[in-house]
Amino acid sequence: MTVVYEDNHLIVVNKSASEIVQGDKTGDQPLSEMVKAYLKEKYQKPGNVFVGVTHRLDRPVSGLVIFAKTSKALSRLNEMFRNGEVKKTYWAIVKNEPKEHAGELTHFMVRNEKQNKSYAYDREVANSKKAVLDYRLIGHSLNYYLLEVDLKTGRHHQIRCQLAKMGSPIKGDLKYGFPRSNPDGSICLHARRVVFIHPTSKEKIELEAPLPGGNLWKGFEQL
Repeated sequence: MTVVYEDNHLIVVNKSASEIVQGDKTGDQPLSEMVKAYLKEKYQKPGNVFVGVTHRLDRPVSGLVIFAKTSKALSRLNEMFRNGEVKKTYWAIVKNEPKEHAGELTHFMVRNEKQNKSYAYDREVANSKKAVLDYRLIGHSLNYYLLEVDLKTGRHHQIRCQLAKMGSPIKGDLKYGFPRSNPDGSICLHARRVVFIHPTSKEKIELEAPLPGGNLWKGFEQL
């Protein structure tokens, strides 16, 4: 992880694809604990350090994650996420060119907890939640296409599932139909930008995460 932004209330980090945001059954050290350790060392705090998780990114996804450093910031940020007041933009590399180069995708998604997978349907089905995103084609290399995605809702595996349903699964995402995994276990989905009103100062915060390493992403750096 690298720190992209920090003040008294927030810390925003650029997570690498192998890191988990919160503890899970793997027992691997989560990002929240890494941030705590970083703050403890930086400010030489003797006691416990408060770090509140405001949202998650799937483990194989890289990019911006916002943590709260105070309980006040945490409750406000949680509310902002619930109300869709945090604008998140993702970049995704796909192999298949979408038929339409820009558009809005609306599906009804059902999460299967056992499989840790979501399924997208064109119409409402039992236990489904509406999922909406905007996408546009912003670049291409010899073999791949780069899509910019703006999330309108925050569903489990939403971008992965909806792009696959459209016929453009994300590179490396075996779970959603890409034929091969990436050597490092990542998928080519990156939380590129985040825009929100600061929960206490009310300033507009706009942050951008550098792209992951590797030749594939490098080809899109100039965009």
